[in-house]
Amino acid sequence: MLKQRIITALILAPIALGGFFLLSGSAFALFIGAVVTLGAWEWARLAGFEAQPVRVAYASAVAVLLFVLYQVPALAPVVLLVGVGWWLTATFLVVNFPESSRYWAGTPIKLVIGLLILLPAWQGLVLIKQWPLANWLIFAVMILVWGADIGAYFSGRAFGKRKLAPKVSPGKSWEGVFGGLLTCLLIAVGVGVYRGWSGGEFLLGLLGVTLVVMVSVVGDLTESMFKRQAGLKDSSNLLPGHGGVLDRIDSLTAAIPLFTVLLWGAGWGSL
Repeated sequence: MLKQRIITALILAPIALGGFFLLSGSAFALFIGAVVTLGAWEWARLAGFEAQPVRVAYASAVAVLLFVLYQVPALAPVVLLVGVGWWLTATFLVVNFPESSRYWAGTPIKLVIGLLILLPAWQGLVLIKQWPLANWLIFAVMILVWGADIGAYFSGRAFGKRKLAPKVSPGKSWEGVFGGLLTCLLIAVGVGVYRGWSGGEFLLGLLGVTLVVMVSVVGDLTESMFKRQAGLKDSSNLLPGHGGVLDRIDSLTAAIPLFTVLLWGAGWGSL
């Protein structure tokens, strides 16, 4: 299994990094759109569809919506704010699982939730790519998610005692969350010192990092919640040793919309 994971990572890493950082404009939007479309194909399975024609139809519908959003950029603020609103709602659903499943157990609502998860993430990345320091900002949100994940893994293994959401993901602990958050805050402090942030910028930066890291945790737990309700271990087997696309980007789908809105509020770009 470990060998399989390493081989898959060695193949995918150059493709992913090249797509994120070397492409721009419509090529970048298409690359991210392809990833999101694959995620939509997987999400249809989480929503209860096993038949390939239905899953392909849902993925195709998502691809069409992405094309519409690309052609009508004025919709971006609505898409992102709706996305942030969804993740606030998802926090409530995760905290109250399994009782909360009565609100979203139906297939139609799960298909809509798939749109709320996938479309804002695509929209956020496409917008960030157009702003100053675009690649550095995309790298920053990835570092926050990866840093939170790595910090949570090691601190959880060393100190984890209090379960974070035992009915959703029994392996996660509050100690892991705080360890991941501390890791990201230290990274932010280092960036702030390097860039010469003022006291106010430090305060806002650390607050923003805290919000993004916490919502990334919700993103991870949300996919776990839907997989548990569907009785699935992975969203698919597209990535040998790693599960599916959604298993790799669940935290990012939550972090990106909020990260984008916070950057916009800080004056990095326009919506």
